Amino acid sequence: MSALRTIVRYGYAPFMMFGLTAAAYWVVSELVVAQGHTWAYLLILPLLVIAYATAFGAEKIAPFFDDWNDHETHGDNTANFLHLVVYEYQATVGVLLIPVICWLFPFQGLWPTQWPMWAQVIMAFVFADFAFMAMHYISHKWAPMWRLHAVHHGVGRLYGFNGVLRHPLHQVIDMVVGNMPLVIIGMPVPVAVVLGFLITVTLIVQHSNVDAQLGPLQKHLSIGRVHHMHHVNWGTEGDCNFGLLLTIWDRLFGTFQPEPSRPITAKDMGVDELPHYPKGYIEQVLLPLYYKPGQGEPERYKPKAQPAETPAQEARRIVDAAE
Repeated sequence: MSALRTIVRYGYAPFMMFGLTAAAYWVVSELVVAQGHTWAYLLILPLLVIAYATAFGAEKIAPFFDDWNDHETHGDNTANFLHLVVYEYQATVGVLLIPVICWLFPFQGLWPTQWPMWAQVIMAFVFADFAFMAMHYISHKWAPMWRLHAVHHGVGRLYGFNGVLRHPLHQVIDMVVGNMPLVIIGMPVPVAVVLGFLITVTLIVQHSNVDAQLGPLQKHLSIGRVHHMHHVNWGTEGDCNFGLLLTIWDRLFGTFQPEPSRPITAKDMGVDELPHYPKGYIEQVLLPLYYKPGQGEPERYKPKAQPAETPAQEARRIVDAAE
């Protein structure tokens, strides 16, 4: 088991980031672009299934915290699955809208279509990484955006589903800021599909409960402990490490925090003002309507007070305890 754990710790991130992304790239570049089989886009779906299955398997073998794997205790499986469905649906709609956006904006020709497709994907990802980092920073600093983003941060653990757990409106804003500028200047649909797949896999890896070892890249990628720092419920100490994958932007803007001020435990995730973060999907989507940053936990989420015991109930409890 120790050998398997070592393999997972060192092989998980490379397999997900390079192996699965390379498979998606091959599907799109060879089957769709080179051979014209547009149906091959459907093969991205089983690759996503493999990505989630790999994450859940790796979390069992080499977890950061065993507590985060106790899905029944956390009671959020249904909500997380619905978040996944909505996230992927919105991402798919975004890709389908690309031809419409290209028709509306007359800026085609600016995109370097003469570059190899892999170079176009890398350029798009670097831009998206910066754009998402900037949007992420704003989402922590501006109260209206934080109310939406708190849906992502409210959960008390990190695991594979957390990456796509976000408010639908916040996802739309992210897509507009992170992807639409690329589409407006002519990013082709095949590049957008690979980019979307890479972003999803990055989010899965970033939030996985896997004690991944990244070697010399440990402090240059916002994965594992670096991203745990971002999710701590220690007031504003989590306002750091905003990058989607790269930490270079945080280093440039002074928001990079390589080490926590104290050891992080399994109980340190979430939002300090939301100790009773709702478990249901609908309640999570409605959270921005009730949660007002700086005003404490909404009454809606506080546990209902137990009614006081009657004298007879108190006497019965004392007798039962004595027996």
